[in-house]
Amino acid sequence: MSASVQVQEAAPTAKRVIDLSLPAPLEEGGLDFQERFWRDHQKWLEERGYLLRPRYRPDWVPSWKGTKRDPEDCEDGLTSWYTQIMDAKRLSDGAIVILKRVVKTKHPYEAEISQLFSAEALRADPRNHCVPIYEVLESPSDGDVTILVMPFLRPYNAPRFDTIGEAIELFRQLFEGVQFMHEHRVAHRDIMNANVMMDPTGLVSEPYHPLLPHLSYDGRRKVSTSTRTRHPVKYYLIDFGISRRYPADCASPREPPIWGGVKTVPEFQHSNEPRDPFPTDIYYLGNLVRQNFVEKSAAFAFMNSLVGDMVQDDPAKRPTINEVVERFNKIRASLSTWTLRSRIVHRKDSNIVGFLRTIRHVYRTMDYIVTRTPAIPTPRS
Repeated sequence: MSASVQVQEAAPTAKRVIDLSLPAPLEEGGLDFQERFWRDHQKWLEERGYLLRPRYRPDWVPSWKGTKRDPEDCEDGLTSWYTQIMDAKRLSDGAIVILKRVVKTKHPYEAEISQLFSAEALRADPRNHCVPIYEVLESPSDGDVTILVMPFLRPYNAPRFDTIGEAIELFRQLFEGVQFMHEHRVAHRDIMNANVMMDPTGLVSEPYHPLLPHLSYDGRRKVSTSTRTRHPVKYYLIDFGISRRYPADCASPREPPIWGGVKTVPEFQHSNEPRDPFPTDIYYLGNLVRQNFVEKSAAFAFMNSLVGDMVQDDPAKRPTINEVVERFNKIRASLSTWTLRSRIVHRKDSNIVGFLRTIRHVYRTMDYIVTRTPAIPTPRS
């Protein structure tokens, strides 16, 4: 995570011409058009130190070819909906990393903002929850494409949260992370479930397959998961494709509405009037907490007042991120250890499932108390 950011640019004379018309397997389970980008860059990426899975190598022969096996039952028959994202093994140490294809003309600020928070001056700050960028690569065949190299992260909500304390730590890190961004005059503008991730190191028994998270990276072994209380995790904000950075003297910038993944932003519903993106970030944060915690479990009633203010229809009535952090810290301090160790009961949980989870939770809690495991699982900085 502490690797320095390096920008690697191929010399103009070394540009390799990549023929996108080369044939690719088109039978069921074969490569689609977007996947061919990765296949056609495979050798070059390997030269840069990143090895793609067999499916994306030029000499790939489908493992099910000539058999009666279903491609979906084969490791190399699986493809992702998000083909601008690719996993790879870093040859220098065997670590699994993520490669993100960024089209500069569509997202001209993504690489710049991503690198800003990975710069030496900022990356060591424990409040920095922006995904680290290990390296920036420039495509040898398309000057409009940049490839960002990032750590292999996991959706923040898989597995589901077990205790109130685990959720409290998520809230703390998210609020703190957005506060850090706003202090540096960056508005995220697309905070939602898909753009919040966590470092699963320790939480999972070994690196897993990106499309088969219950199996190891090579698809041969089952991967087990622990709890966040036993193995605290760090959460990250990702995807700065529509983020913007503003000058320090621009106290209240204005931007035309831009739709991210959340379609319920009140100020965007009936007007194209330019808006301050910082209060919109507050709405996104409050909406995430509201939809995924407050509305799903009565256990989070203590967040009702703060979240209600964060999602006010009038952006001017929403608290600033500093006010959010201040109010949340008071809420956190008011919660007893008993409350923090309490199991999160979802409104839709069945009685039978709830009973079984309660039994398991009792045994876990006894172990946490005996081993003096903190009720709020804060990771080491």
